[in-house]
Amino acid sequence: MRTRAHIVVSLMAAVTALVIAGCGGASDSVDGDDNTASGSGDGGRLSLVAYAVPKVGFDKVVPLFQKTPEGQGVTISQSYGASGDQSRKVENGLETDIVNFSLEPDITRLVKAGLVDEDWKDDKFNGIVSSSVVTLVVRKGNPKNIRDWDDVVKPGVKIINPNPFSSGSAKWNILAPYALKSDGGKNVDDGIDFVTKLIGNLEGQPKSGREATELFLQGAGDVLLSYENEALFAQRNGEPIEYVTPPTTFLIENPLAIVNKSKNPEKVQAFKDFLYSAEGQRAWGEAGFRPVDPEVAAEFDEFPPPEKLYTIADFGGWDKVNAELFDPDNGTIAKIYDQATS
Repeated sequence: MRTRAHIVVSLMAAVTALVIAGCGGASDSVDGDDNTASGSGDGGRLSLVAYAVPKVGFDKVVPLFQKTPEGQGVTISQSYGASGDQSRKVENGLETDIVNFSLEPDITRLVKAGLVDEDWKDDKFNGIVSSSVVTLVVRKGNPKNIRDWDDVVKPGVKIINPNPFSSGSAKWNILAPYALKSDGGKNVDDGIDFVTKLIGNLEGQPKSGREATELFLQGAGDVLLSYENEALFAQRNGEPIEYVTPPTTFLIENPLAIVNKSKNPEKVQAFKDFLYSAEGQRAWGEAGFRPVDPEVAAEFDEFPPPEKLYTIADFGGWDKVNAELFDPDNGTIAKIYDQATS
């Protein structure tokens, strides 16, 4: 059953998407269905379905793979959009060879559908291809003096965060202050009280992390809850923003898996292997993501460790977190969204 939050927030997201499209902003994933392709096709064809944010990473990784003997001549078509939406499209029949989503549950959905093998994360990095941390993106000069989580819930501070019913990044972003204020889940009521205040300051809830960035860059809000890599992407493109990583934040772990019905299993395995190679991981780092290979990560000095970095494992994993906090009908945080939009 769809809650009122589903309906109202979806309508808000649709309106936001139309506004963005009408304003003609950058187009990595404005309509939630950005499709690109590269390569001659002489070496075979692959399809990638991913959440919106890592396009900047694949823009670096794919050409490097195509220069390798295994990737020479391989065409890779790419579709980007909100993580949950993309996962449901594959579940409902969108053919692809490999998927990269914001959250593990979006992979789990495909495991349950028989499209991804159950052992998909039985590798050195537990199926995680890149990582980041939750950060706060602010206007140039930080006019609201936002330094930590308490600052974002002050009266008059307008927050941009994606819609958690479609966007994985929205959940990561909310978990960071929840983890801090609940003391790692020990004081649930304190965490929920803070999230309630945060949701009360929301000004916009686009469908994806990339749409949220676009909305903020067009002038909406005072602070954007976002991935560190999104902040770096905007900054490197000359946008008048700064970002502040709170002393206590959350590790974002983005999973990748091969679809077991791939028509080109050898090539897709070669592509996956390249993503985890030193060259591939270095490209992720150059794109603003934290490499999961610790040796490659050590080459970068722009990813300082926060004072306290919570992980999803600290809260029992995504199955537990989704059921308790984000289930559309019974999740505690989902109910807050429902009340806020009723």
